[in-house]
Amino acid sequence: MSVSPSSLASIPVPDGKHFSSESHEQKSVTTELPTYPEIQLSPAQIRSALSRWLPESSILISEESKRPYETDGLSAYRQMPYVVVLPANEKEVQAVLRYAHEQRIPVVARGSGTGLSGGALPHARGILLSLARLNRILAIDPLARTVRVQPGVRNLAISQAVAPHGLYYAPDPSSQIACSIGGNVAENSGGVHCLKYGLTFHNVMSIRVLTMSGDLLELGSEAPETVGYDLMALMIGSEGLLAVITEIIVKVIAKPQTAKVILASFDRIEQAGDAVAQIIASGIIPAGLEMMDRLATRAAEDFVHAGYPVEAAAVLLCESDGLPIVVDEELARMKEILESAGASEIRVARDDDERQKFWAGRKAAFPAVGRLAPDYYCIDGTIPRSRLGEVLTQIAHWSQEFGLEVANVFHAGDGNLHPLILYDAAIPDAFEKTEALAAKILELCVAMGGTITGEHGVGVEKINQMCLQFGTEELEIFHGIRKAFDPTGLLNPGKAIPTLQRCAEIGGMHVHENRLPFPELPRF
Repeated sequence: MSVSPSSLASIPVPDGKHFSSESHEQKSVTTELPTYPEIQLSPAQIRSALSRWLPESSILISEESKRPYETDGLSAYRQMPYVVVLPANEKEVQAVLRYAHEQRIPVVARGSGTGLSGGALPHARGILLSLARLNRILAIDPLARTVRVQPGVRNLAISQAVAPHGLYYAPDPSSQIACSIGGNVAENSGGVHCLKYGLTFHNVMSIRVLTMSGDLLELGSEAPETVGYDLMALMIGSEGLLAVITEIIVKVIAKPQTAKVILASFDRIEQAGDAVAQIIASGIIPAGLEMMDRLATRAAEDFVHAGYPVEAAAVLLCESDGLPIVVDEELARMKEILESAGASEIRVARDDDERQKFWAGRKAAFPAVGRLAPDYYCIDGTIPRSRLGEVLTQIAHWSQEFGLEVANVFHAGDGNLHPLILYDAAIPDAFEKTEALAAKILELCVAMGGTITGEHGVGVEKINQMCLQFGTEELEIFHGIRKAFDPTGLLNPGKAIPTLQRCAEIGGMHVHENRLPFPELPRF
């Protein structure tokens, strides 16, 4: 539920979900902490102490050296870190954590800083722990199809390293050229091919992590099964609240013999949504099933020149990969479904170059939309696939009601929505209107049986919406899990899990029996 900044004057975590490509309004924030004494050490004193284990050049305290770390991809919110530390190996990470634990200094771990939920937003009186220098690929086993990496390795670099063996790493978020694998694990990142090949969780075999007290844990296994609780699954997607990742073993897979993609255009956006539901209902699991509306398609075409039909109300990209005979059969079945759903045009990429261009346009949709307005607000939520057409219709209705254009980009196959609300923060009340529309869309996701996030995480962006989706018992369990790993609450404080007091103060609604109090939606 969105609330006004004035009503949160006593709550130091940001109240909105604002992402801007060129934000006019940048907010400095702090995050709420458990109760422990205020830090008395100066940045210079912290650097002096840490220099016992790290070179002083790895400990940044000047304003100009810390400035690049004041924000992540949620650029509307900025906070200058107290100290930035760039360890070069696991032992240095361990030393930093042990010192911070002893001195009760908050620690925020950071990968490449591409996250869109403010998960790596620094703490005003804490250490920003950058893992960028832990960027080595440690081992490649082409027979076992595994790669052991440090957390600062870029997502795309894994596929590039194993390409000579005919292998690749399947999860491919749009930011894969820059995002780090450690950040992917922290957020459980997906990508345009996650429908068939899974999220990060499905492609990680084991991880090494350090707790806030500096204890080393090895979770998961390269064996098919492990004994006991699956603590690795608990760690993946925990947004840096439980431990700091220092090493990861991922699995890589063989490149498919062939891959072909269909580009289908529709005159009505509901038709495209219904086509997605029908494809999945038929038993086909495409390698990728992505959707863009007219506004997003036009922006991507102007940016990449992929050959998209810019007059279409919606465009679907449907990919099949594997054995040639299987791909041809799946493509034929998908074409039949798309035709029956009302597709006005169906094109199969002529060759692999055109197929790559189709996907390049989709992956560039976010930066492309950023050229359409001074600011945009990126939402990330999920809904059941069967409700996709209904939700798109409702978003279009609200777009007209609020007078704000919305460019819709979706991982349509798994119901992960990314509506991008265009606005200009220089116009009075524009941000408040945008925030109100965003809140209604997230409430709609929950009302439809979905969730407030699919892959971008909660961070500071959606912390109030956690009060909307979860009740007291669930939040208490979340806090209990966190305390089991970090009793002091020093790791990434104020992120992802709201306090019960916070939910009470903002009057957050809770879901009961999978139902959310919500006004009846208009019928179209």
